[in-house]
Amino acid sequence: MATAFVDMVGALMILPLMPFYAEKFGASDFMVMVLVSAFSAMQLVSAPLWGRVSDRYGRKPALLIGLGASAIAYVVFAYADSYWLLLLSRAVQGAGGGTTAVIQAYVTDSVEPRTRAKGLGWLSAATNAGVVLGPALGSWSKQFGGDHGPGLVAAVLCVLNVIFAARFLVESRVVSAADRARPRSGNTTVKAVARVASWHHMGEPASRLVWMYSIGIGAFYGVNALITLYLGRAFNVTAESIGPFYSYIGALNIFFRLIVLGKAVDTLGEMRTSRFGASILALGLAAIPLTAPVAIPHLRYLTIALALALIPLGTALNFPCVTATLSRVVNDEDRGLYMGVQQTYGGLARVLYPLAAGAASDHFGVGAPFWLSALLVASTILIGKNLDRFTRTTGEHPVQSSTVSEAVKETPVIAE
Repeated sequence: MATAFVDMVGALMILPLMPFYAEKFGASDFMVMVLVSAFSAMQLVSAPLWGRVSDRYGRKPALLIGLGASAIAYVVFAYADSYWLLLLSRAVQGAGGGTTAVIQAYVTDSVEPRTRAKGLGWLSAATNAGVVLGPALGSWSKQFGGDHGPGLVAAVLCVLNVIFAARFLVESRVVSAADRARPRSGNTTVKAVARVASWHHMGEPASRLVWMYSIGIGAFYGVNALITLYLGRAFNVTAESIGPFYSYIGALNIFFRLIVLGKAVDTLGEMRTSRFGASILALGLAAIPLTAPVAIPHLRYLTIALALALIPLGTALNFPCVTATLSRVVNDEDRGLYMGVQQTYGGLARVLYPLAAGAASDHFGVGAPFWLSALLVASTILIGKNLDRFTRTTGEHPVQSSTVSEAVKETPVIAE
């Protein structure tokens, strides 16, 4: 949690500033979204590889390498004097960002199956504490250090994080020489990615959960940068004043993931909670463009505050539950691999959808991508129908994790 917190502080020092830096270099909305996609494109390639490396050699080495890549990316960002260097910095950071799956696998290694959604929620709360601090620290470092300040401060934090993790982070998956020599399950990265994409296996629990996560995270992530642009155009927010908006969302994320998520899972189970979260997230995304036409100034700020509040509530209830359920339907040996596959498909959505969202914003107005995102998030509710048997509610026995070869291979398409 501490390692993830510091990592997110550095990332959120940079992310809210990226659209403003890009616009300074003459970038269009589409070009801004290319920056978003560049990170995801590299994450798309690296995530399953990092997941398999962490399965075979441990979570800690993969995580340390990823943090080192982020430090390099922040230095490039600090001295970027063109749009193309901004693009390079995002690509380098994305290559290291594939370790998101490693962090999730670390958590699922460390907690019992019945508490994984809560554990992932706590991890998300730690990262969202970074969301609260990061934007404010980024704005402060820009005011006192100029354009170079945010990138350099983020790089220093990242190096300190590498030192901290190397010294204090305990390996969650101890792999002996005999384990490395033992034949693997046969679920290679290519096979796992292809299986999820195969029409014949589309109805399997693991495949459906990967698609639920990917469509939802792509639709949510794809409009993140557009929220910054929307606030700038509708509410006159600048690079110096964007920090409080991100801090507000991050603070709500912490509250919802620490206080609301656990109670919801205990009451409803993971899959019902995820459906409830998807409904709230879709509502919030659809409501954002409706705040600009409000004529009364104070009421406008109240409506945007309410619309933005639905985003962290929806994501808090949705994504940790989907990931926790995925960890149940694959075996321990393949957990890191399938967490990586989930990040691969999520990365693909984060590559493609931001480009479509940017083009839609340029041609149809900034509201169009938000409404499309709302529809996509709502579609994941249908994809997850009848998966409740893999989750738990209060009073039930915890569901045992199944192997891919048994639970996934032998589970037919569930009739609606």
